[in-house]
Amino acid sequence: MSMTINAPAAVLLALYIAAAERQGVPASSLNGTIQNDILKEYIARGTYIFPPAPSMRIITDMFAWVSREMPEWNPISISGYHIREAGSTAAQEIAFTLANGLAYVQAGVDAGLAVDDFAPRLSFFFNVHNHFFEEAAKFRAARRMWSRLMRDRFQAKNEDSWRLRFHTQTAGSTLTAQQPENNVVRVALQALAAVLGGTQSLHTNSMDEALGLPSERASHLALRTQQVILEESGVTDTIDPLGGSYYVEALTDELEARATSIMAEVARRGGMIHAIQEGFPQREIERASYEFQKALERDEERVVGVNAYADGPGDVIPVFRVDPALEREQVAQLHARRAQRDAGRVAAALSRLHAAARGTDNLMPPIVEAVAERASIGEICTTLAKTFGRHREGGRHP
Repeated sequence: MSMTINAPAAVLLALYIAAAERQGVPASSLNGTIQNDILKEYIARGTYIFPPAPSMRIITDMFAWVSREMPEWNPISISGYHIREAGSTAAQEIAFTLANGLAYVQAGVDAGLAVDDFAPRLSFFFNVHNHFFEEAAKFRAARRMWSRLMRDRFQAKNEDSWRLRFHTQTAGSTLTAQQPENNVVRVALQALAAVLGGTQSLHTNSMDEALGLPSERASHLALRTQQVILEESGVTDTIDPLGGSYYVEALTDELEARATSIMAEVARRGGMIHAIQEGFPQREIERASYEFQKALERDEERVVGVNAYADGPGDVIPVFRVDPALEREQVAQLHARRAQRDAGRVAAALSRLHAAARGTDNLMPPIVEAVAERASIGEICTTLAKTFGRHREGGRHP
C-alpha cells in the first residue's frame, strides 16, 4: 500500500491500521509507504492544515511510533514530484527535495531519535521529465548527494541509512491535451530515463492525464508501457547502465554542483523551514516556471503538438467521468457510521487527543485510539487545530 496523503497522514495511517486489525492483521506486519511530506506542501502543493512547527512534531512522532510498532513501514516519502510539477528545474528538484529530507532527519534527531533507528525507512518520490539524459543524471546525482549527507552530516553508520530509496512518477505537467496520443511516447521515454537512473519503483501516467482522470484503457496502456521496459528492453540487466558515459557523468557532476549551491543558500537562510517561511523556494520555483513559459512562447522550447507540428488535434480521447452518485453514497455511509458509534467514547477519545496535543506525549497512540472509536478525519484534525491552529499563507491563524 502506498498513500499519497500529507497533512492528515497520521490519521490515514491509523485508519489503515484499524482496517487491518479488524481483519486480524496486526500493525507490526504491515508494509508500505505513506507520503507524509508536509514541507513540500508549503512549497508547491498547498494541502496543509497546521503550521510548520506542529506539523513537524506530528511527523517526528510518526517516525518514533512507526519505528517501534511498524518496522516494515516507510513513514515518509520525501517528494520532489510536486516541486517539479510546480515548475522547478531539475537542479531545484534535487536541492529542495534533499533539503526537505535534511530537515526531517534533523527534526528526528532533535526529538531524541537515533538516526539509524529511522533513516533506513526514509523514502523519496521524484518526477521524471522529458530531457532523457538530464533526468537519468538527476537521479544519479541525488543518490550520490544523499549518501554523502547522511554519512558526513549525521554520522549514520547503517548503510541502509545512506541509501536514497526512491519512487518515480512520469511528469503530468509535460502531457498535453493537444494530440494526446503523443503522451504515450513521452511517458515511455520518461519511464526509461527513470529506470536508467536507478528508480526502485515507478508510476507511468496515462495519456489522457491532461483531459481528466484516467480511463481504464489509458491506465492499462500506461501499465503495459512499464512492462515492455521490464520484459523486453534489457535495461534491468545491469546496475547504472549509463555509468561511464562522458555526457551522463558530466551532467551528473553539473547537476550535483548546481543543487549543492542551492542547498547552501537554503542553509544560509537557516534551513528549509526558515527558507519556506521566507518564501525562498516558492519564489525560485515560480521564477523557473515563468522563464520556461516565456521560452515556450518564444519557440525556444518546443512541445510537439503545441508549438511544433501542431497540424491537427489528434484522435478524440474519451474522458472518464465520475458518477455523482458515488459522492452521495459516501456521504450516506459517513452519516450511518456516525449514527452507529458510541458518541460518548468518541468524545472521550478526542478529549485525550486534545490533551496530548497540548502536552508533549507522542500523538500517534491517541490518534489510533480515536480512529478505533470511529472518529472521523475531520473531527481528529479539528481537535488538533484547537491547539495547533490552521496555517494560512503568510502565517498562523487560529
